Order: sequence, then C-alpha cells, then structure tokens
Amino acid sequence: MASFPTLKTGVVAQYPSDRTRRFSTRVFRFVDGGEQRFAGFGAPLKRWMIRLELLDETELGGIEDFFVAQGGRAGTFAFTDPWDGTVHANCSFEGDTLTAEYRGRGDGATSLVVKENR
Repeated sequence: MASFPTLKTGVVAQYPSDRTRRFSTRVFRFVDGGEQRFAGFGAPLKRWMIRLELLDETELGGIEDFFVAQGGRAGTFAFTDPWDGTVHANCSFEGDTLTAEYRGRGDGATSLVVKENR
C-alpha cells in the first residue's frame, strides 16, 4: 500500500494544520417523544487539513505525483498522524482537485484534506 509522502524534513505537515474527529450517531425518535441513540461506527474518524508552504520543486512535485497516482479521492493510502505519529492504514483525499502554487524557487505551496476511511 502507498504511503503519503514526507517532506525533506521527514514530516507530512507544517503548522498551521488542523485535525478534526467525526462521529456518526443515529437517533430514533418515538411517538411518545422518547429517543434512542446508537453509534454509527465504533471510533471517531479523523480528518486532517494539511497546509504546506515553502516547498521546493521536488517536494511539491512529489505531492502532485502522489495525488495523481492515487486518482484524487479514488485511491487509498497510509497516512501518519502528525500529532501523535499513529499510522492510519486506510485514508484517502477528500477531494479530486489539488492546487499547487509555484511562487518561485523553493517557494511552492499547497493545501489538501486527508480523511480516515472506515
């Protein structure tokens, strides 16, 4: 399985980046006004907003090549959580579009969203 590429510094994200958790809860409402709740999945799914700046051409090109190889959100890959180092084996991109900015030598930027799948 493919793994999300790391930068020359060995990291997958820079600050500021964000991490959120998504829960799934099903609520059944009864005629008498009562409710019953069930968890949709056992653990929350994570989502990372990755912002990358000051990338050189090799780093930004590697991320673009990886995105294309995955087919945007069609592919799955392993992603290392930048906060705790946990490797999540079943992740994908949230969208099918990647915007890469080449502003000058050693000054590329992009942002993307990686999400954990069930």
